Amino acid sequence: MPLNGSTDEHRHTPEETAAPRRGHATGPGRAAGSGDPGAGGSGGTALAGRTQLAGLRRAVAAHRLVNLTGPVGSGKTRLAARLGSVVRVELDRPGALDDLSRALAEPSADLLVVDNADRRGDLGALRDTLDRRTGHHPPVLVLSRRPLLAHPAWTDSETAAVTTRPLPDTEIEALATAAGIDDPAGRALVTSLAAGVPLLAAAACRALHDGAPAEVPGAVADHVTGEILQRLGRELPGRRWQHALRLLATVGAGDERLLNTGPELFGALAGLSLVRRTVLGLALPDPYREVMELAYRWRRPVDHGALRGRAAGYRAAQLRAARTPAERAHLVEQGLFLADDPSVRRTLRPMAPSPAVIRPAGAADADDVGRLMHQWALHSGFDTRRSDRLAERWLGEGTADFVIARDDEGRPVGVANLTVIGERTLAGVEPLLQQHAEGALGDGEPAGLFVGAAFCPDPMVHAQLLRHTLTLGVEHGRVVVSTASPDYRRLLGGLRFRPHGAVRDDIYGCGQHPRVFSNDMAAEDLPMWLDRLADQGAAAPTAAPLPDPRLIGRALRHIGDPVALARSPLLAAPHMADAAGLRAWLHEAVRALTESPSPTDAEAGRVLRTYYLERCDGHVQAAARLHLSRATYFRRLRHGLAVLAAGFAAQAA
Repeated sequence: MPLNGSTDEHRHTPEETAAPRRGHATGPGRAAGSGDPGAGGSGGTALAGRTQLAGLRRAVAAHRLVNLTGPVGSGKTRLAARLGSVVRVELDRPGALDDLSRALAEPSADLLVVDNADRRGDLGALRDTLDRRTGHHPPVLVLSRRPLLAHPAWTDSETAAVTTRPLPDTEIEALATAAGIDDPAGRALVTSLAAGVPLLAAAACRALHDGAPAEVPGAVADHVTGEILQRLGRELPGRRWQHALRLLATVGAGDERLLNTGPELFGALAGLSLVRRTVLGLALPDPYREVMELAYRWRRPVDHGALRGRAAGYRAAQLRAARTPAERAHLVEQGLFLADDPSVRRTLRPMAPSPAVIRPAGAADADDVGRLMHQWALHSGFDTRRSDRLAERWLGEGTADFVIARDDEGRPVGVANLTVIGERTLAGVEPLLQQHAEGALGDGEPAGLFVGAAFCPDPMVHAQLLRHTLTLGVEHGRVVVSTASPDYRRLLGGLRFRPHGAVRDDIYGCGQHPRVFSNDMAAEDLPMWLDRLADQGAAAPTAAPLPDPRLIGRALRHIGDPVALARSPLLAAPHMADAAGLRAWLHEAVRALTESPSPTDAEAGRVLRTYYLERCDGHVQAAARLHLSRATYFRRLRHGLAVLAAGFAAQAA
């Protein structure tokens, strides 16, 4: 599971991480390289933000026109001010374009910074003004919330783009300390709400000083939300959109119907710099979305719950109509966001950005995979000799069963062992499931995705890696997990995966016997699973509607356990009085199938008898005992269960 904290070593002065201050009221103003005007912080932390600053310096040195972009309050002005002696023009001020023309003609300027380039109506005129410049002129750095290249007037401008990044938690905590937040709980809340965004941190500090209690995060978030909306108000006049934005934050992603808005309001929301268009509609990025939802839940707790419930039902209906695995995967991710268990949302961060590139590992990645797997063992407290041998076994046939995550600089930062269950891999998977193999792998031909490991020390990339795993699970129809991690077991419980129990052996030598979990993720299973996720008190059903052959297989698996058999949904059929009657029916149905005059039916009956009634140890052993190939064995198994299911349904009718 993820380690807390960050490996980023940057340090900012508290003043530098505060919300950017306004510049001069009129005309271009000079900004000193020490930071915001009037900042008097210690020079001991002057190395703050060196990576971002170095990248921006390189861009300005290499290009005559650079666009520094990032969401509202992400520190663009602060970062630009640290470039040295610059001339700064605020585009939202009256007469700004005239000031810009004069600044372009000033030969002594090292750099011209155009700030607040956020109103779409100003951007065309800005491009025209810059295109009219002649002779020698300083490099121009334009600060905007959205990339200039997204505007029609700038598409062919060849502008170099640089994006701001969140600050590490240590720096946000330093900001809170410098702002006079002495209470550890208050500093922790500021750090949690801000998630690296300077404006959110500074606004949370102001909320605490204004009397909002740290033990009521919603009250603090409400103050922060007010400052966000005030900043966004410069882009869109009026107030009607503000409530719609809170609703959007609560549902995660929304189309016109879910948000219950008309085309005009929906289009207005889409025009806000903070709003993104996604597969499932509009969405807000975290941490802004998290803060706004927290505030809405504090303001209207009943409405908040009702809205999330309506959204869950809406997504479930869409899921039932989805036709492709890709459609289902997007809807499942929204289902995770709407899950009732907060640990699921906290760990999987379904609305968070995807900071890494995750792809199947190739031969060139083998060494990186091995190193990350060794780190996984050390982090998990495993016996490294045992886990290294297991990793070597997984890598024995190459890297086909691994995915690797790399950051934006190409460094390996995460790995997962994701084995597609099939004839090639079954022998390697069953030892990790041991006595739970038949229960976890299902009653037909084994299929699905086996998760042997998932490791990344960065929480954001780790969440992305887990979401990627679930997406593949939707594609393959089932996910099977064997894990010794208490953290993963809690997560799988929150995800309402079916628990099968602990295996016999301490496979990793860590004092914990791995426990096995599975979840059916075929198209017909997903709506019921999302219903369970949205209802924390719901029991995890183990069966699908009649006359699914899997019901027959599960009843056969429990034929010797009267208590388990008594929970079978098959007992809802009118011709089944009790578990004893169901047990007798199963025995008779298998016997009759075995004696069928049809060779195929008879062979299917022998497969069912050998595996379920004679309790053979695993599918592989059953196939060997019957002298059948695996392919033939599983075809007969599937056929036998289907025949029994049809007979059961006929009697029920």
